[in-house]
Amino acid sequence: MNIDYLIVGSGLFGSTFAYEAAKRGKRVKVIEKRNHIGGNVYTEEIEGIQVHRYGAHIFHTNDKNIWDYVNQFVEFNRFTNSPIANYKGEIYNLPFNMNTFNKLWGVVTPEEAKAKIEEQRRKAKITTPKNLEEQAISLVGTDIYEKLIKGYTEKQWGRKATELPAFIIKRLPVRFTYDNNYFNDRYQGIPIGGYTQIIEKMLSSDLIDVELNTDFFENKEMYLKEYPKIVYTGMIDQFFDYQYGELEYRSLHFETMVLNQENYQGNAVVNFTDAETPYTRIIEHKHFEFGTQPKTVITKEYPKTWKRGDEPYYPLNDEENNRKYRKYRELADKMPNVLFGGRLGMYKYYDMHQVIGAALSIVKKEFSE
Repeated sequence: MNIDYLIVGSGLFGSTFAYEAAKRGKRVKVIEKRNHIGGNVYTEEIEGIQVHRYGAHIFHTNDKNIWDYVNQFVEFNRFTNSPIANYKGEIYNLPFNMNTFNKLWGVVTPEEAKAKIEEQRRKAKITTPKNLEEQAISLVGTDIYEKLIKGYTEKQWGRKATELPAFIIKRLPVRFTYDNNYFNDRYQGIPIGGYTQIIEKMLSSDLIDVELNTDFFENKEMYLKEYPKIVYTGMIDQFFDYQYGELEYRSLHFETMVLNQENYQGNAVVNFTDAETPYTRIIEHKHFEFGTQPKTVITKEYPKTWKRGDEPYYPLNDEENNRKYRKYRELADKMPNVLFGGRLGMYKYYDMHQVIGAALSIVKKEFSE
């Protein structure tokens, strides 16, 4: 067949590798089990609005090389991620900043806010945080934890906060300024016209052949036998037939609807932080591109426990799962003809820029640059 690389999955990792391999004159075949390319960054146009089919995707990075890399495919707008939290009808700014503290406590200065948080930390008597709850309280105090973290986090992960590792929330942004920009990263934006066009351009080479609706596992042994090199971006435990047991993932259910109104919630992302609301957030897609269409499209995002047959969206990187992953990684290292990548292949909760960076790193190693 004269194919140099079979790539399993057309998400950011697989498509970046395919693009770079084709640039070097390699022939590439990409197989994708869904009926579209792009993996979870896929966007589709509905009512003139680019809809993020699999949840909100906001590109952000501090790495100028990665930023320049994605900008070769598409122009990005100036979107700044400024989500808000809805707690039983009370609205708070995210990330936690002076607007949040003022609404919650009536404080006006950073000194007052810091004093309030410190007072709550002292009362909690936490010295070394042992879990997510203790880590959160040590960062922002009990009031913010109870209203804006606990319910949302327990819905998202399907576990009590006391059972989740502390590191999950260590990167929680806390600011003593009136700044609603969620990310600290220097570069941030949304591709004008959606993400799908990035993948289309990455896979546009005559050296790349794409097959949709094709499940690797229906012909796994044939693929392993027939193709000299495979880039695999699916679940690493599934590749090895779950021989060390299943790794844990979180899955998601999306309810998307077109509404006959111009503006539903006034923001791209609203997080629902109480425990009673079954979804974690509502995304109003038009606000990603400052849309003025007469209608709007919203998506409610419901987290759910992953089981075989469900789409895995992100790994649950606690101690036990990471230990199990290391055993799978040892098996992977014994297969030089298979490269494992992406969130599922590397079992890491990667952001988009990290996925591209990881793909470029493997490209560099693979082609010995």
